Amino acid sequence: MEKEIIKLIEHKGPLTGSEIWGTFGGDGITLWQICKGSKNLAIRTVGTRYLRLDRRVEGFARLSPSIWREFLTYSVVGISGDPDPLESRATELISHTEAVSRAKLKLAYNVVSGLAGQIESLSLLDHRLCFIIAGDIVYNMAHDVPRPERSTGKLVIGSDIDLVVIADDQTPDDLLKRLDDAIYQEKYRLLISPHVKEEIDYIVKKVVRVKEQIRFETFKHMVACKILHEGTLLHGSEDLFREIKAMLFQTGVADNLNDLEKRAKIFRRDAEEYLLREAPEKIRGETLFLFHPSEESEEFE
Repeated sequence: MEKEIIKLIEHKGPLTGSEIWGTFGGDGITLWQICKGSKNLAIRTVGTRYLRLDRRVEGFARLSPSIWREFLTYSVVGISGDPDPLESRATELISHTEAVSRAKLKLAYNVVSGLAGQIESLSLLDHRLCFIIAGDIVYNMAHDVPRPERSTGKLVIGSDIDLVVIADDQTPDDLLKRLDDAIYQEKYRLLISPHVKEEIDYIVKKVVRVKEQIRFETFKHMVACKILHEGTLLHGSEDLFREIKAMLFQTGVADNLNDLEKRAKIFRRDAEEYLLREAPEKIRGETLFLFHPSEESEEFE
């Protein structure tokens, strides 16, 4: 297969992992091993690797994108010794990924800023609420590869939009309920709109809940804190947002997450070395989780 891949690239130029897999199909592990291990092929991977939490991994820490997703979506394969076409295609891939991220960020902002028109008195409580965006978007790593949404099975366009809404503890519960309902309606509308097909994963909670989660005592706590740590302010109170970030540092949670990311990098290095030398059938039978991640969705369930 290596010779066939080389012929394809010589004919079409450098290709993403997804484009190569779309041509040849077959076992993804074998394809990745061939491309990664070949001296005649060069791989240029773009973007950022960042912490992801996975119950199946000892210590829970791994990196995102997964090895397989990174190869398919964020890697370009070219011919060794011919770097210019490879770099040119990689630059195109970076531009595309950044454009997808900007578009999803803009959509998220439009959804959030439009909520004030749907909920009476919401605009008066901006000082009590902050809307935090997290996930692929904040790393400029959003993709537009169609995938099935978990609850409905409907195809959505690439990365979901991870949204965390935090309110101070004096915010009326009935207002938060109306806000939750309004976001849910937007989530449903975006899912069923044929020209949109975007997925919002969201959670609405008060500061008291954040204080419970920063105890960092359970896996779900860790996931919630990781999302807050990476998140950036989308809309609402800057003071409340800074308060949340300060809590993560003052309690040592930020340091814990940074340590987990260091461990995740080591885990990734070791996993790639193992996957390159191991037989595909053994990987599929025993350690496929090293190649594919589980969904980091527990904060939004």
